[in-house]
Amino acid sequence: MNVSPELSLSSVQSIDELRDRVRTARAAGQTIGCVPTMGALHAGHLSLIDAAREQTDFVVVTVFVNPSQFGPNEDYTLYPRPLEDDLMRCRNAGVDLVFHPETATVYPEEHATFVEVPNLSAVLEGHFRPTHFRGVTTVVLKLLNMVQPDVAFFGRKDYQQQFLIRRMVRDLNLPIEIHTCPTIREEDGLALSSRNAYLNDEDRQLGLALSQSLRLACDQCKAGQTPVEVRQAMLDHLNALPGLKLDYATIVDAQTLEELDESKPDMVALVAARVGPTRLIDNMPIRLE
Repeated sequence: MNVSPELSLSSVQSIDELRDRVRTARAAGQTIGCVPTMGALHAGHLSLIDAAREQTDFVVVTVFVNPSQFGPNEDYTLYPRPLEDDLMRCRNAGVDLVFHPETATVYPEEHATFVEVPNLSAVLEGHFRPTHFRGVTTVVLKLLNMVQPDVAFFGRKDYQQQFLIRRMVRDLNLPIEIHTCPTIREEDGLALSSRNAYLNDEDRQLGLALSQSLRLACDQCKAGQTPVEVRQAMLDHLNALPGLKLDYATIVDAQTLEELDESKPDMVALVAARVGPTRLIDNMPIRLE
């Protein structure tokens, strides 16, 4: 894809160029922020960039559609890649540098090393996408090693993802702070996602059931019902909708991902479902005083 010269001034594809720019910024006393993305940027990504601009001096956005986190029957080849639009959005948002490497740069020939957080990667999303999180943690570690930021920014919408990345960073003693930003939603409650572009009008309307079930869960937990009762209410609500194929709807401990039978002060309601051909995920924190 051709990129205009003006935009290409703020983007690099090689690790050497990336590290040279970051090294120069750090030598000038600037703190480094990193926002890892797969591109197709929307307002949710821009909120991460805004947080990075507020908290750090030099903001790097990575744009890389990571093949290792897609299963064999998933949408890797179809995933949107509007690079020129992404670069424009980054420039308008005040990003200092965009790193958009080729696949061969991230995964050279005969690449054989992967990073995995066992057990926690096998539940919820990991149950339905068995190799997904191995791909996520591997590419995030590689990108963090390439950028070497002080702070990296992730969205809460992918709750299990940011949870595993936090654990990986802690377990591997990386000198990086992980900052999780709130989920950004449309006015009607639909969580922003690059995959929302796949939804037709009918599927988009049906997709609102996910956030509705989460609000139901939050209200019922705060009203004193147990996670078992709330989980059943979520299942009843979602399973009653033709055209929606539910993968899971549950309440877990926010600190362990353990599915709960009794309420705790810090919980998360999570849901995943296929709406037409599109798989959507969402979650909502539940904090009891």
